[in-house]
Amino acid sequence: MTLRTLNTASDVTAQRNSLAAQWTLRATGGPIDSAVADRDVPASVPGAVQLDLVAAGLIGDPYDGANEKAQEWIGYCDWQYVARFTWDRTDDTRHDLVADGLDTAATITLNGTRVANTQNQHRSYRFDIASLLIDGENEIVIDFRSPIEFAREQERLLGARPTVMHHPFNAVRTMACTFGWDWGIDVSTCGIWKSIGIESWSGVRIAGVRPLVSVTDIDGTRGTGTLDAHVDLEWADAASSTNVVVTVAGATASSVLAPGQTRAHVTVDAGTVDLWFPRTHGAQPRYDVTVTAGEAHWSAPVGFRRVETDTAPDAHGSPFTISVNEQPVYVRGANWIPADTFVARVTPQMYQTGVRDAVDADMNLLRVWGGGIYEQDAFYEACSAAGILVWQDFPFACAAYSEEDPLRGEVEMEARENVARISHHASIALWNGCNENIWGWLEWGWRTELGDRTWGEGYYTDLLPSIVAELDPTTPYSPGSPFSFTHWAHPNDERFGTTHIWTVWNQLDYTAYRDYRPRFASEFGYQGPPAWSTLTGAVHDRPLDPNGPQMLVHQKADQGNVKLERGLGDHLPKWRDIDEWHWTTQLNQAHAIRYGIEHFRSLYPLNTGSIVWQLNDTWPVISWAAVDHAGIRKPVWHALAAVYADRLLTVQPREGAQSHQSRPALVAHNDSAEHWSARVTIARRRFDGETLATQLLDLDVELRGATQLDLADDVIAVTDADGEYLAIESTSGETAFWYFAPDRDLSLSRNALTITSERREHAVHVTVTASSLVKDVVLQADRLDPTARVDSGLVTLQAGQSHTFVVTGEEAVSTGAYCGFPVICSVNDLVAR
Repeated sequence: MTLRTLNTASDVTAQRNSLAAQWTLRATGGPIDSAVADRDVPASVPGAVQLDLVAAGLIGDPYDGANEKAQEWIGYCDWQYVARFTWDRTDDTRHDLVADGLDTAATITLNGTRVANTQNQHRSYRFDIASLLIDGENEIVIDFRSPIEFAREQERLLGARPTVMHHPFNAVRTMACTFGWDWGIDVSTCGIWKSIGIESWSGVRIAGVRPLVSVTDIDGTRGTGTLDAHVDLEWADAASSTNVVVTVAGATASSVLAPGQTRAHVTVDAGTVDLWFPRTHGAQPRYDVTVTAGEAHWSAPVGFRRVETDTAPDAHGSPFTISVNEQPVYVRGANWIPADTFVARVTPQMYQTGVRDAVDADMNLLRVWGGGIYEQDAFYEACSAAGILVWQDFPFACAAYSEEDPLRGEVEMEARENVARISHHASIALWNGCNENIWGWLEWGWRTELGDRTWGEGYYTDLLPSIVAELDPTTPYSPGSPFSFTHWAHPNDERFGTTHIWTVWNQLDYTAYRDYRPRFASEFGYQGPPAWSTLTGAVHDRPLDPNGPQMLVHQKADQGNVKLERGLGDHLPKWRDIDEWHWTTQLNQAHAIRYGIEHFRSLYPLNTGSIVWQLNDTWPVISWAAVDHAGIRKPVWHALAAVYADRLLTVQPREGAQSHQSRPALVAHNDSAEHWSARVTIARRRFDGETLATQLLDLDVELRGATQLDLADDVIAVTDADGEYLAIESTSGETAFWYFAPDRDLSLSRNALTITSERREHAVHVTVTASSLVKDVVLQADRLDPTARVDSGLVTLQAGQSHTFVVTGEEAVSTGAYCGFPVICSVNDLVAR
C-alpha cells in the first residue's frame, strides 16, 4: 500500500493510504455478457467499468464504430469492485475511508460490515472505519447498482417527470450526459471515478476552508483587499485548544478555538493589493493563502476581485452585464462540456489544453454547462491562471426535477460541498441554477404533464441562491439560462437578460441571426463534423457516407444530417462526394457562427456578450464543437478566433440615413483598453484584383466602444455581384470582407492557388499564393498525419497575396503532400465548376 502526503486545497490531512492498485471488477447482476460472466477483471481506480473491460480486451473501444449499441448491456448490469490490502495499525486516533467520487449508487462494505450506501456522483464521502479495520489483510467491497436500473427505481419512487432523453437522468444525481445527449454517447457509466483511500489522523483536521475575498477603494489595477477565511475543523480528540492562523499577501490574523469547536472565521486585512482581471481586461496576480491549525495545513491561491452583474431595467428591457472590479466585461465565451465521457480519465493537462484553446481564440469566459459535472479543481485553477472567467451551472439540465427527498437532500449536500470547494478560485464569476429548465416548464408542455408536482423551481429560486448567499456571497447568482430577470417576461425573451437561440440551427437559415437583437446570447450554435482523421478513426462505413450506419451512430442530433444539408441553403452547393460533404459542412458551420457573432458584436452596447455552443467534445462525434475530441481545431475555431479579437471590423446591413433602405455600413467594435485610431481603406475590387472604387475613412473609437461609418455610394454600387467584393483594411491590421452574392454564385477560380512547402527543423512551412481571390483557405494536415497541427486557418487571400501555414506533428509530414483539395481547401473548391 502506497502512502502519499496530501497538500491540496480540497482536503489536507496528514496522510492517505492509496487503494489504487489492487482492485478487481466483476459483474454481479443483470444481462451479463458471456465474455465477463464469473470473471474477475483487473480494475484501475480512479476509473470506470467500460475502461477496465477495454483494458482487459473484453470489449472494444466504446467510441469506435457501432460499439455503443453493442455495449449497452453494461449499463443494465450491477458491478462489484474488490480490493484486498494489508493494514498495519498506527497510533493515530482516526482512520477514515475517503472516497472523493463514486458513480453513482454504491454500497460500501469493509471486512463484511456495511459502511454506507451512497447515491450521488457529485459528492465526496468520508467514513470513520477505525473499528472495522483489522491488523493484516482487509477487504473492501463496493457494489454499484446498474446506473439505468437505479435511475428507473428512483423515478418510480419520486414520480416520472419530463426529460429530453430516454433515460430518467433527472431522478438521480449523476452526470446527465452520461446517459447520452444530442452530441453525447450513451454509455451509462459507473465506477470509482475519483481517488479513494484511508486517511489516518489525530488531534484536529482542517475539514474545509472558504477564503472569500472582498475589494474596496478600487483605483485602476489596485484596491484594498480583505480576506474572510471560514475554516471548518474536525476533531479526533479534543484535549487542547488550537490556534487557527491565516496568512495572505504578507498579512496574518488568527483565532484561538476551544477544544471541540468546529468553525473559525478569521479576517485578514491584506492592505493594498493588485487586482485579478479576466484576460481581456488586465493581469491575473494571485496571492497564496495559508491556513494552519495545529499541525494541519491548507493552502491555495486567491485573486482579489469584485464581480457584479447588472440586470436593472433600461429603455430596451434589461441587460445582462458582468463587471469585474467595476469594469464591464464584454463576454466572448464558449460553453464547456466534460472533456471526456469517461470523466475519470480527464487529466490536468487536458484542462490546460482546453483552456489554451479558449485563450488562443481570444475568449474570456467558459460556461460549465449543467448537464455535466462540477469540474475538478485543476479546471478552475487553469482558468484562474489564464484569466478565463467561469460561469458555473449547477448540474440541472433540460428536465424537471423532484424537490422531494431523497433527491432534495442530495442536491443540498452536493451544492454545499461544491460551492465551498470551488468558491476560492478567482475565475468564478457566476453561479447558475439550471440549463433551460425554467424555459422548459413554461413552453415545452411540462405544465400539463406535471400538474401541481414539483419540477425544480424551488431549487433555482430558493435553495441554491440561499446556499450561494451563505457560502459564496461575493459571486452573483442567476436562476437559470436563459433567464429574463423579471417576473413578467418569458425566460427566453431576447430583450431581457440571457437568451438561447436554437431556432436558427433547428429551423432557419443562419442569416436569421440578424433577426435577433439579444442582450446576451448565452447559448447558440451550428453543427459540423470533426476533423477527417477524428471522424474516420471512429467511423468505418464502406463506402463512407453521411448517412452510413456507423456515421449515424456518431450523429446524435435529431435529424442532424438533414439540418446540415438544409443549412447550406443558398450559401454553398450540395456536395458531390464524401470529401466535399466533410469540407462543406465544416465550412458552413464556420460561416454561420462568424455571421452570428459579428452581428451580435455590431449591436454593442445593446448586446453585452455571447457564449457559443460549444468549445469541446466528449467523444468523436458530429457536433457543435469548435475543437474536436482529438484536440483538432475545426474551421469554426478559426472563425471564433477572428470574430472574438479585441478589435473587430464588420460590414453589416443598416438603414440608410436618406433612403431608409438597407445598405452595407462599416461597424467597428473596440473591446480593448486602448483608444483605436486608424485609417481604413474600403476597396471594391474584381476577383482578379482590379480596384473599381476606393474610400478612405478615419476610424476613431474609444476604448470599450463602438462606432458605425457609412460607405460611399460608388463603393457599394456593384456592377457584377458575382465577381466583385469589398476589402476593408485598417492601418492597425484589422481586415474585413463583404460579398454582394452568396458563395455558391461567386465566380471564383478553382486553380487560383500556387502551393509550395519546405521543411524547417520540426515543422513544414506551406505557402499558398493567390492569383485571384481565394476565400477561406484551410489546411487539413490531419488528412496526412492525425498528429499534425496547423497554426492558422480560414484565411482569405486577394490576388497577389500569400500566406504561410506552419504544420507541426509527432511524425514527419512529406512536403510534397500539400498539393490541393482535400488537404488544402477553400470556398473555391466547392463553387468553381
